[in-house]
Amino acid sequence: MKKLNAPLSLLVILAMLMVGCNSGQKSAEMLTGTVKFDLNSPYWPTKGWRTALPQTQGMDPEKLQRMFTVIEEQKLALHSVVVVRNGYIVAEMYYPPYEENTRHALYSCTKSFISALVGMAVAEGRLKTDETVLSCFPDHEFANTDTRKAAMTVEHLLTMSSGLDWPEGDVIYSQMWISRDWVQFVLDRPMAEEPGTRFDYNSGCSHVLSAIVADRSGMLTQNFAQERLFAPLGITNVRWDLDSQGLAIGGWGLEITPRDMAKFGYLYLNEGKWEEQQIVPAEWVRTSTTTHIETGESFNYGYQWWTYPQWGAYFARGRFGQIIFVIPEYQLVVVFTAGMDSDAPLIKLIEDYIVPAVQPAE
Repeated sequence: MKKLNAPLSLLVILAMLMVGCNSGQKSAEMLTGTVKFDLNSPYWPTKGWRTALPQTQGMDPEKLQRMFTVIEEQKLALHSVVVVRNGYIVAEMYYPPYEENTRHALYSCTKSFISALVGMAVAEGRLKTDETVLSCFPDHEFANTDTRKAAMTVEHLLTMSSGLDWPEGDVIYSQMWISRDWVQFVLDRPMAEEPGTRFDYNSGCSHVLSAIVADRSGMLTQNFAQERLFAPLGITNVRWDLDSQGLAIGGWGLEITPRDMAKFGYLYLNEGKWEEQQIVPAEWVRTSTTTHIETGESFNYGYQWWTYPQWGAYFARGRFGQIIFVIPEYQLVVVFTAGMDSDAPLIKLIEDYIVPAVQPAE
């Protein structure tokens, strides 16, 4: 039987009972387990998220409850749902065997974490986005090198417009997996077109970015992430798959909990600031979540982030329905983990229930 995380089941029940109450009340007695707190007191979720009744954060509990009903009716293969508004979890669901503290594979959501690490390196003067990729690997000699490959820059990797001939999918993943040097494997590929010409999704490009981060930071990517990103956010339950040389895979492989996925989204919602520290440069957050290239899909692409121009939103997107969706205008972060063939039903849940649940300010 599917069940709500215990504190949130109480929240949903209370929310349904309090629909007629004053949702504009500025200070309310809230319940997180058995801990009461003042809604006006500032906090960061470093040591844990606080939960709040949806209406105290300007959201319609009936619409959120309807979303969970639709999930059940459609038998969507969800593993978790976390909805954060104004820094408080207002709705949360875990589907057995998944629980609050269960780490989940992020698949390609990993790419957005790599983007953050690249941004840190750029801000520290260790790297420039207009540097050519081949110049980042002076000790390598790559096959199929021509003027087009020589012109490929770090920005082309970030925007998935490298120009490399790369048939994204399980076949090439397997070939890369068994190779001795993943960077060599990726950059040995022939060129299909001039860099910057066209969006062509390439997980290999993300791994090359991981290697560049490691080289320029002077430490393995996973160690750089632990020290500079995970530790400040209080993210401790981490696993990251490694390539054949012990480097964190850039295109997939990261595992954290859904609540920690929400922390990453919340970091970006706050333009890279966490408590009193600027973790990711604000300018990088704005730049990486702005459309840089058209994809031919409903969504466009920034720097390893998908963009949703209709709402000024952006999201990390992983295979089988892993999503960290951020809507700055509404102060919303939505996390889904799932085992689905398509994430289209999840985007529709955001469009049909979560965003409509946002109530106009009084």
